[in-house]
Amino acid sequence: MSRDLRNVAIIAHVDHGKTTLVDQLFRQSGTFRENQRVEERAMDSGDLEKERGITILAKCTSVEWEHEGKTTRINIVDTPGHADFGAEVERILSMVDGVILLVDAAEGPMPQTKFVTGKALALGLKPIVVVNKIDRSDARPDEVLDECFELFLSLDANDEQLDFPSLWASGRDGYASPDATARSGDLEPLFKLIVDHVPAPGLDTDGPFSFLATLLDRDNFMGRVLTGRVQSGTVKINDPIRALDADGNVVEVGRATKLMSFDGLDRVPVESAQAGDIIAMAGLEKATVSNTIADPAVTEPIAAQPIDPPTLAMRFSVNDSPLAGREGSKVTSRMIRDRLMREAETNVAIRVTESDDKDSFEVAGRGELQLGVLIETMRREGFELGISRPRVLFREENGQRMEPFETVVIDVDDEHSGTVVEKMQRRKAELTDMRPSGAGKTRVTFSAPSRGLIGYHGEFLSDTRGTGIMNRLFEKYDAHKGPIEGRQNGVLLSMVAGEATGYALFALEDRGELFIGSGAKIYEGMVIGENAKPQDLEVNPLKSKQLTNFRSTGKDDAIRLTPPRVMTLEQAIAYIDDDEMVEVTPQTIRLRKAILDPHERKKAKRKDG
Repeated sequence: MSRDLRNVAIIAHVDHGKTTLVDQLFRQSGTFRENQRVEERAMDSGDLEKERGITILAKCTSVEWEHEGKTTRINIVDTPGHADFGAEVERILSMVDGVILLVDAAEGPMPQTKFVTGKALALGLKPIVVVNKIDRSDARPDEVLDECFELFLSLDANDEQLDFPSLWASGRDGYASPDATARSGDLEPLFKLIVDHVPAPGLDTDGPFSFLATLLDRDNFMGRVLTGRVQSGTVKINDPIRALDADGNVVEVGRATKLMSFDGLDRVPVESAQAGDIIAMAGLEKATVSNTIADPAVTEPIAAQPIDPPTLAMRFSVNDSPLAGREGSKVTSRMIRDRLMREAETNVAIRVTESDDKDSFEVAGRGELQLGVLIETMRREGFELGISRPRVLFREENGQRMEPFETVVIDVDDEHSGTVVEKMQRRKAELTDMRPSGAGKTRVTFSAPSRGLIGYHGEFLSDTRGTGIMNRLFEKYDAHKGPIEGRQNGVLLSMVAGEATGYALFALEDRGELFIGSGAKIYEGMVIGENAKPQDLEVNPLKSKQLTNFRSTGKDDAIRLTPPRVMTLEQAIAYIDDDEMVEVTPQTIRLRKAILDPHERKKAKRKDG
């Protein structure tokens, strides 16, 4: 028996308007009351998601649409658009029967769109294309629709998938239409298209209960909560269940203590669920993502998408700087360990390994953004950490060293394309495509080793005067490309501890660019600026002016310092060298040498050299 139910995922590149469109679907289906105050972009629930304008964690939601006396329940899954969170995407798609591909009417389909769409087409899902932001002044809707067709073609879409329906829309203004010239209306055509084009889940409701866990989170009251779609049968509260891994081994046995379905943005308790429903379930302590939760009679696990491997690792260690413990409340290795283990439990794309000295942990993930988000979240929770330079994870295959490569697609103004190509080639990237993309811009595509891209983003923005757009996507593991040149300049190191004085900093401005201002707390071995020359230079930022009995008629009473270069967390992590660290506390980001004592540093250098 098939009920009136539709499960659909929304796929879009970062900033193409997906979350705003979902908000409008809520409003127009009556999920939000007319007078209800709802935050903008309701589905980006984390502070970081709102600040960065990206969706990090996939979220499930549900709307009910009434049409011609019939009510259809539509479960909508909002997927991450950034490739670093691709592990989420792969699992989400196994819960749905159709996908909405949302593309910007000016930018067209982007690399991450390709990544997620490729996975959706491989699963046989039929796409609906919605060309959003149709009211943009630089919109080129017809070309964008052609680009979507070419994208599907390049991803080996079958004839049925290539015969996709499309709509023109403005998520911000809340309308969609089959007519490209429409500039008003509502989202009725989109609701209708979802109901007509996405098949109802044709699953067996009479067989034994089985459910594939695709998302995992923790609740303080319920413990582990697994979200996924019921693949067969029916489950009621307190039914006996067991979890099977991919090989069919029993992970644990328990009961379904709590079942919840989605209503708008909320999880609401339900007594039972049947095949096709997307639900959240509590009651198991060990079961994780990709496990099959089923009736004890079931012995065959449901096939699950394998998760792409981590390609980048950073060392998270206890903050051992002289200023440790002044700003954060969580500073011990035990607290850091518990927090990282909790993260690894709910985020399967992250792998945590404890070091022999128990004071540091290697955290491997899918990219700088994913690990940067984790560090930023931890510092907001009150943690103090020491973070090492990111390093890529190599593999050995047939005695050959292999490293991860990424496809990099860059959109730049024509005048900056030469600089970008030159910089990328220095980083061992190979140019695979270069073509004009209209409006004085060029689209350049490279295949680049991941380690060459560490720290490039800030330099890229400077080179393109902030106008360039770079998109990266994991491509493959391939033969090691040899050494890549690192940072060209040395750093200015403090040789003393205390508070920096304006007088001393003014004298140091000739030496290079400063990272701190007057009054900043400093310690020995802390990086306070970038040297204009390639070697590191130890300096004294505490020197005060020698006082004499003579009153000078000079102008040195009012020292004017150049504003320091203040780095964000990502910029700091990208900037440091192998012998340096970033000290992260709830209020401050400092750069430092891993070994603070200059004599110990020299000894270590001689040993390595």
